[in-house]
Amino acid sequence: MSIVSRFDMDPKRRINETLITTLLVFRRRDSMAIAAVIAIGYLAAFLWVVGDLAFRPDVATNLIVVDDPLVRMFERTGPASFEPVALLDTGIVRILVSPVNVAIGLLIAGLVGVNLGLTYLAVVQPAACGISAGSGLFASLPALLSGTVCCGPVVLIALGIQASSLLLTMFTWLLPLGIVLMLLSPVYVAGKIDVAGTTA
Repeated sequence: MSIVSRFDMDPKRRINETLITTLLVFRRRDSMAIAAVIAIGYLAAFLWVVGDLAFRPDVATNLIVVDDPLVRMFERTGPASFEPVALLDTGIVRILVSPVNVAIGLLIAGLVGVNLGLTYLAVVQPAACGISAGSGLFASLPALLSGTVCCGPVVLIALGIQASSLLLTMFTWLLPLGIVLMLLSPVYVAGKIDVAGTTA
């Protein structure tokens, strides 16, 4: 079934099929483990790249909270990053607690995990029309690439690359675009999974 015919299907049937296959990721131990490991790793990498997570075993345990955190948490530090409201040293890692950054990271990490969990199911449990490993990985590209949206400007700064205002503006628009692509990706991959033949 082509991607065009997938999106020409009855919308109600398409939504039901996508929901059933997405829930299947959480019902199978193998796909759930993949989704969870990917999501946790992605969230940690996201927070590290935006500067909210750092390895600091030389610093004593400590907690500092800013004045007026409810106002501070919505102040931007970049196109898609926000001010922290607390600093937490655990004796191993330092965490700058930015609720908005954590929310963005959780959303993207969750979508990436689900997308790659679905891709895994599509490869190991293909429907009758089948799916190759290459096309399954191609379907998950939006999930992988969208993470550069938030982290991109920070990476550019870390590399010492001067980014123009046009490029930084583009990163801002890529975040919602990446999320939309990650929401649409399961619609395509869902039709490639043999739900009836899947075991728990």
